[in-house]
Amino acid sequence: MTAPPTILIVDDTPQNIRLLDAVLSPQGYRVVAAGSGREGLEKISSENPALVLLDIVMPDLSGFEICRGIRENPATRLLPVVMLTSSGDPDKVRAIEAGADDFIERPFNQPELLARVRSLLRIKAYYDTIQAQALELAAWNQTLEARVRAQVEELQRLSRLRRFLSPQIADLIVSSGGEGMLEGHRREITVAFCDLRGFTAFAETAEPEDVMGVLAEFHSELGQLVFRFEGTLEWFAGDGIMTIFNDPFPCPDPSMRAVRMALAMQARFRELAGGWRKRGYDLDLGIGIAAGYATLGKIGFEARWEYSAVGSVVNAASRLCDEAQGGQILLEPRAFAAVERSVLVEPIGPLTLKGFHRPMAAFNLLAEKTEAAKVAPGAENR
Repeated sequence: MTAPPTILIVDDTPQNIRLLDAVLSPQGYRVVAAGSGREGLEKISSENPALVLLDIVMPDLSGFEICRGIRENPATRLLPVVMLTSSGDPDKVRAIEAGADDFIERPFNQPELLARVRSLLRIKAYYDTIQAQALELAAWNQTLEARVRAQVEELQRLSRLRRFLSPQIADLIVSSGGEGMLEGHRREITVAFCDLRGFTAFAETAEPEDVMGVLAEFHSELGQLVFRFEGTLEWFAGDGIMTIFNDPFPCPDPSMRAVRMALAMQARFRELAGGWRKRGYDLDLGIGIAAGYATLGKIGFEARWEYSAVGSVVNAASRLCDEAQGGQILLEPRAFAAVERSVLVEPIGPLTLKGFHRPMAAFNLLAEKTEAAKVAPGAENR
């Protein structure tokens, strides 16, 4: 239930207070009285009245001084004030100049007094409602701004993550509420490097616009395959692409996933290369795949983060890619061991790779076995 409005009477004459109380209290108003100007100011602070009935002539502070004090205080500047006096027009002018909302002469007419009180209280109620709505709107705006900031931050995070992660993995990281998995850590991964063959000669003879067009097709088509097989696009520049599997999210059979992606890349590349050859561009694709442990995490600075892997497994995949002829997919021994039952290969090597002290056995990936071939006799690798 709503509390009744409080009306403060400030008057140094007790019988005036009793008379006003007798008129107002039966109407349901809560009446509070102060016998001096200073006490009246204190009651305004402590009682939070909805309206003040203020005598003009008092021994300590005049009604004009009190009214000016009310108007100068931001907390009470819109508090309704009605001046009560036995004087005439000169006091009316001074009362209005001091900031009074209304003026009633004594002896007052009771119906007139109640009508003016109701009118001013109604205006005060409207103002209080507007103030409450303004505060509520401000709170909603703050909430909305916070939500917008959070959504913008989430979109920015998602945009950063999608530079090197497949869309579904980027969405999963954002929805999990943290990027802790992107901090430095060690994990067993599979790395696939692919690189264009004949690109240097092509770039030296073709127009720059043609080179950019070919690279755009190359990155677009092979990049889609990286995301289709849920690899992490660790690096791409010019004619090369590096993809890792099993990080930042673990995945089943990372080496098999890398093999299937590489086979799909070579198949799609043959289609692209057929169109390029018609324009006189002789390009091919070599791929190297290796498995092993690496240290992974984001590197860079606030404006530009990248996700990187460091370790000999990265070097092995890169060097095998360098050795691969056009159309070849070379596997190092550990990657081959992980997929041996599921693929057909041709042993190559041992190869002497830059940065490795001992020659490395390698296997040229030919195809993925069918389900029947995986268990049929005579389906072993050559």
